[in-house]
Amino acid sequence: MPEAVKNSTTVDKQLGSGTGPGLPGPNGNGSNGWHQPKDNGQRRELSLAAYRLMMWMVLGAVVMMFAALSSVYIALSGNDQWQQIKLPRVLIFSTGVILASSVTISVARRSLKQGKRNRHQRLLLTTLALGFCFIGLQLFGWRQLVAAGLYLSGRPHSSFIYVFTGAHALHLLGGIFGLSYLAAARSSWTEDPEKRQTLTDVITLYWHFMDGVWLWLFLLLFVWR
Repeated sequence: MPEAVKNSTTVDKQLGSGTGPGLPGPNGNGSNGWHQPKDNGQRRELSLAAYRLMMWMVLGAVVMMFAALSSVYIALSGNDQWQQIKLPRVLIFSTGVILASSVTISVARRSLKQGKRNRHQRLLLTTLALGFCFIGLQLFGWRQLVAAGLYLSGRPHSSFIYVFTGAHALHLLGGIFGLSYLAAARSSWTEDPEKRQTLTDVITLYWHFMDGVWLWLFLLLFVWR
């Protein structure tokens, strides 16, 4: 075979395989393959940031909903026919419970940052128990209202009690679901600690926010006249 044809064949093979001198190949180095940009770290940061962005969007929607309900409540309470009813005292105890849960989830988040896994897990379960206790107390408050002859379709004030407590309880169940996921996903300690920390941060934010919403509703129902 002529020398020129042989050299041309060699170059063609090198170009086709991406293994010629100075030509990057499939593995991204100068001798083994074509170069491909490695942006896994950047994609990772964007993925974790998306959790926080989504949480702020959810909180914005919740704010608008409760703000609208509160505005209607305040407007109707100025009516001469508005009748204030006696609220179940159990709502006071439920307020104490949800405030305690805010403390436990804050300490759980701090324990995670400090690497105290067992303490973090115990406090997550404690927060979950307090959340379920809060829901149970709210349901008991509904039972007391029914026993007093006050229903959802009755007086405007009693109707708002059902609407406020029911809407808040449904949103709090979302936080309980998130806490349950964290408590069950123990493998994420070693497989993906950064994601676990991010999820803990956003769920803690959501929980604190729901505590704040309840405090607002509590003051609105008990104090506003």
